[in-house]
Amino acid sequence: MGPGDLSRALAALPLKKDPRLLVGRETFDDAGVYLMSDDLALVQTVDFFAPIVDDPFDFGQIAAANALSDVYAMGGQPLTALNIVAFPTSELPLDVLGEILAGGQEKVHEAGALVVGGHTVVDTELKYGLAVTGRAHPQFLLANAGAQPGDQLVLTKPIGNGILATAGKRGKLAPDAERVMIDTMKTLNGTASRAALAVGSRCATDITGFGLLGHMSHIARASNVTLRVELASVPILPEVREAVRAGFVTDGAKRNGEYLRDLVRWQKGSDEDRAIFHDPQTSGGLAVCINRSEVANYLSRVQGSVVIGEVIERGEVAIEVQ
Repeated sequence: MGPGDLSRALAALPLKKDPRLLVGRETFDDAGVYLMSDDLALVQTVDFFAPIVDDPFDFGQIAAANALSDVYAMGGQPLTALNIVAFPTSELPLDVLGEILAGGQEKVHEAGALVVGGHTVVDTELKYGLAVTGRAHPQFLLANAGAQPGDQLVLTKPIGNGILATAGKRGKLAPDAERVMIDTMKTLNGTASRAALAVGSRCATDITGFGLLGHMSHIARASNVTLRVELASVPILPEVREAVRAGFVTDGAKRNGEYLRDLVRWQKGSDEDRAIFHDPQTSGGLAVCINRSEVANYLSRVQGSVVIGEVIERGEVAIEVQ
């Protein structure tokens, strides 16, 4: 489902106002945030999907990291997680499910949180993920509405894993490139999140199903700014361009591109670049808006982070790619 589809589906639902709801669905943020007290807010999210890699333990780790990322994207710390499983019992042995759950639990424990239960249904297609609850300080949140003109835009992981995963499913991805993709997806965004708060940022999002530009458009809308992206600065995983040239472009990328058609001005960029920038990601990095004076500090704290652009006053479009 693309961002345009989601917008149309949500449009029919009435919004209920409550001063305790600090972040709801209006701004397409990564998680909901609910005020409990002056110094405590709950962060809640849920995410699950079908396997994108063959190894069940790797899949469990990736799915868990992806779900935990939504809490980190809000500046929160995960506390508890509930497993969500759809499992084809007539087609797969139960030890596959055990490996998936073990991988997910290992990643949840790495985040300093606990798996406290879950829910499993029999289905024709395997799916796995987590519902995660975290905590945050209500005065120190990372939200889509926090970008300011003059901020630098930093990305903490390379993009393109949706394209590579598609190539991998067809047996067309080299083992070394697949390992880099998997390791990148399994990496938690906790360090990136804590560093953002430490340098005074109040705006971040994680790059997942709507692709790099789709999630950046949510920041632009919520903050009433334009994001200017330097095409050549955006880090891309190994062999992504080769995979695009071989025809491994996802339907999700096409839907994201349709949604973004009137929101992005491409001053540079080929069809290949557009396919990569629209590519739906799984457990992608954080895009963080940081005051220019703190960028060097942030880059020193988060390995692999790169400045990819800047925030400017709102213009005719949400995003400029140059």
